[in-house]
Amino acid sequence: MPEQRKAQYKNQGKDQDSLRKNRLETSVNLRKDKREETLSKRRNIPTASVDSDDASTSQVISPARENLDLIVENAKSSDPEVQLQAIQQARKLLSSDRNPPIDDLIASGILPILVECLKTTTPNFSANLQFEAAWALTNIASGTSSQTQAVVQAGAVPLFLELLNSSNMNVCEQAVWALGNIIGDGPHFRDYCIQLGIVQPLLKFISPEIPIGFLRNVTWVIVNLCRSKDPPPSPEIVKTLLPALAILIHHTDTNILVDTVWALSYLTDGGNEQIQLVIDSGVAPFLVPLLGNGEVKVQTAALRAVGNIVTGTDEQTQMVLDCGVLQQMPALLTQPKEKINKEAGWCLANVTAGNQQQVQAVIEAGLMPMIIQLLDKGDFQTQKEAAWAVSNVTISGRPDQVAYMVQ
Repeated sequence: MPEQRKAQYKNQGKDQDSLRKNRLETSVNLRKDKREETLSKRRNIPTASVDSDDASTSQVISPARENLDLIVENAKSSDPEVQLQAIQQARKLLSSDRNPPIDDLIASGILPILVECLKTTTPNFSANLQFEAAWALTNIASGTSSQTQAVVQAGAVPLFLELLNSSNMNVCEQAVWALGNIIGDGPHFRDYCIQLGIVQPLLKFISPEIPIGFLRNVTWVIVNLCRSKDPPPSPEIVKTLLPALAILIHHTDTNILVDTVWALSYLTDGGNEQIQLVIDSGVAPFLVPLLGNGEVKVQTAALRAVGNIVTGTDEQTQMVLDCGVLQQMPALLTQPKEKINKEAGWCLANVTAGNQQQVQAVIEAGLMPMIIQLLDKGDFQTQKEAAWAVSNVTISGRPDQVAYMVQ
């Protein structure tokens, strides 16, 4: 058995590296299908009803240089109406639902002007001007890493953080959205925003008074704060975020619930220490019932989070077993969605790599015949996970368990 493959499950090879159950190739395969996962960046694309001429932005072609020059020139105007109209024109170009001319606008030199419009000290200050500029910058930051970096280098982040205290809810929400795109670019900008103090102002928006659309954006930003693991967020930040996630996991809105559980799945993918922080927060028992949720997106995220926990120590795995995870598995192993079968098989492979009592619990739950069935009907990756679950039982040294499986 190849050593690399052994290291994907706990107790295979019986060394400390194996006991940590690093996901390696399995992690790559399970994460290839991104459709169920929350996006790290989002552009704010209006519907046609927002502005009468916004419907045409879906077909935007790269604008002529002279048109951009005129927009930039007008964006510098001392006339409030002229400036606002120019900033709005730039925003509309960036709100195209395909091929927005982000690089053209960056090259035009409009970035410093947009950033200046975020300030309350700008001569033509108005909430509308702030909002339009923030929206335009949000959509620039939704692009490539270099485009996001251009927004950061223009000095937008400290101003967005100031806008979190704006009395205008639309401006406030747009600032949250922009910061979410910047944080979503990776741990470098995540840590920069944390260093500048984003966490506490962000968490204050978790309130019954906050509109549902705004709260969805806040939850998504929390996902981005939890997402990267190279390096992961500091234990102090994780401890600060977990009480908020413990509140949001009870929310009735499906979008908020899905994002909350993805945040927990990212945290539990950061090693045994982070798994323990999640367990200590008291939120883990609420994950297991979500495996039976009627929404496949909720099930998928919950299965990833629970599966990550059982890659921890035997004690961490036992916590999940005590919450009734094995009782949820028959429905997951027989679910028509192949990805659910695959992750359920991987989860059980790690449970069966635990101690004798945990292997026996899987046997007594009647799950082995279902796992063996996946060897026949599953795709290649699902078959591999099922095969390793079976292998873990057969090498456990219990002839009665092997005999039970082949009956």
